[in-house]
Amino acid sequence: MDINSSTTLSLTQISVPEVTRRRCANYHPTIWGDHFLAYGSTVMEMELEMVQQVEQLKERVREMITATADKPSQKLNLIDAIQRLGVGYHFETEIETALQGIYETYLEMASDEDLYSVALSFRLLRQQGYPVSCDVFNKFKDSNGKIQESVTGDIRGMLSLYEATHLRVHGEDILDEALTFTTTHLNSALPNLSKNPLAAQVVHALNQPIHKGLTRLEAPCHISFYEQDDSHNKSLLNFAKFDFNRLQKLHQRELSEITRWWKDLDFANKLPFARDRVVECYFWIVGVCFEPQYYFARRMLTKVIALATVLDDIYDLYGTLEELVLFTDAIERWETRALDQLPDYMKLFYQALLDVYNMIDDEMAKEGKAYAVDYAKSAMKNLAKAYFNEAKWFHEGYAPSIQEYMSVALVSSGYKMLAITSFVGMGELATKEAFEWVSSDPLIVQAASVIARLMDDMVSHKVEQQRGDAPSAVECYVKQHGVTEDQALVELQKLVTNAWKDMNAACLHPVQAPMPLLLRVLNLARVIYVLYKDEDNYTNSGTKLKGFITSVLIDAVPIN
Repeated sequence: MDINSSTTLSLTQISVPEVTRRRCANYHPTIWGDHFLAYGSTVMEMELEMVQQVEQLKERVREMITATADKPSQKLNLIDAIQRLGVGYHFETEIETALQGIYETYLEMASDEDLYSVALSFRLLRQQGYPVSCDVFNKFKDSNGKIQESVTGDIRGMLSLYEATHLRVHGEDILDEALTFTTTHLNSALPNLSKNPLAAQVVHALNQPIHKGLTRLEAPCHISFYEQDDSHNKSLLNFAKFDFNRLQKLHQRELSEITRWWKDLDFANKLPFARDRVVECYFWIVGVCFEPQYYFARRMLTKVIALATVLDDIYDLYGTLEELVLFTDAIERWETRALDQLPDYMKLFYQALLDVYNMIDDEMAKEGKAYAVDYAKSAMKNLAKAYFNEAKWFHEGYAPSIQEYMSVALVSSGYKMLAITSFVGMGELATKEAFEWVSSDPLIVQAASVIARLMDDMVSHKVEQQRGDAPSAVECYVKQHGVTEDQALVELQKLVTNAWKDMNAACLHPVQAPMPLLLRVLNLARVIYVLYKDEDNYTNSGTKLKGFITSVLIDAVPIN
């Protein structure tokens, strides 16, 4: 029975007996309670007072970028600081103009610069999509073609090179070597850096490289680092602080509205088997599109990912196979009449699903882009089909090959659905052609899906196996290749590393879609990296993720 070929399946087609005792993962309840509801009534006076001062500081920073026009080294350091402090989105045109000029004289400039400056310019230009060559690092090789040991004493240069290596694409052996080299030597140097002002930055970078970080999460940390730097610019520092706090207030009010919507659904009581993670979902989406103009995108995507989480738990844990056939058929039909065939708990979810997409439909109709919703619905239908295939495997006790598993699991990661749906909130850039492209499963979307699926599987498979879940990529790989679990993890990590290289390559000119659209997909991968690097911080949200959310959505940056 192939759910991809037909979703209108009758109960008589199912030979597996119904599960009479439903499964439960005992997910912990939300750790936030009604905390974010209070932000809906936040008074605006302080923000209004801020506006004039923030605008004055913003103009000063803009003038600073222009003032460094004929000083490439100063300009690069300023752009780096602006981006790390989380305010780069204010100066996209100025930064693009500045980096365009640097790109035109890049090879000439790089030949005269030290390791720090060469690596910084390489990283900033690659981030902007410029296909600069890694050959600029050849001058730091010794006669044996290895990186010179002499650079190990240059901590600032080593740190800059380490950060640059995360922008590498396939075939850049010197950057592969440089990542291992800098990681090893920076770690070994740490015990001797106690009095070095870079020590904290080295520790932070080894845990969280810039390229795989989330702008809003990294901003408070870099504000702290920048403030401790004696050469910091007071106007830029204050602007970053005010801007962080002002944007935080906007996000708090948005989350308050979304929390109210979620509480009105009352899934926590009516569907208690499912994860209650709406705050975590909003944090996830802030990682994808934090900028003020993407308000609709955040509201829409948070609701979609919160519903997808519950959908996953219905398929993975609670629904019987008979119910899931009806459920998948209802989602394929996507009409109110399909409610009649569903058990009560599924009706509640199904109505919420229709309501959210009706809201999206109404918004897109105002923009004259009704077609966008069709792509989003189709992506959600495909997600449900993938969930069904996995549920069928579980109920039949079937263990797929790693290839068969990945063909379904890349869809069930949810990242193709989220990539497509993220375009709905991107305004005029998301043309019909853009939707056609992202729906065709381009390499960047495939890569994001590989990162999402395998990072999730690698950190959660043991818990899932203890619970009696279907095999993950780890178990499928172990069984098919006759290797140990540790060997399987090494091989799967290689696939993740290669997927990052694919993503980096997809973001270099000439690109297949506008950079702001590609950035949503890249940001989706970054969120997975942050949330699943050590454990499943989304499901177990009382751990590191609690601190991340507190930093981004609760604690204001102190202003002296």
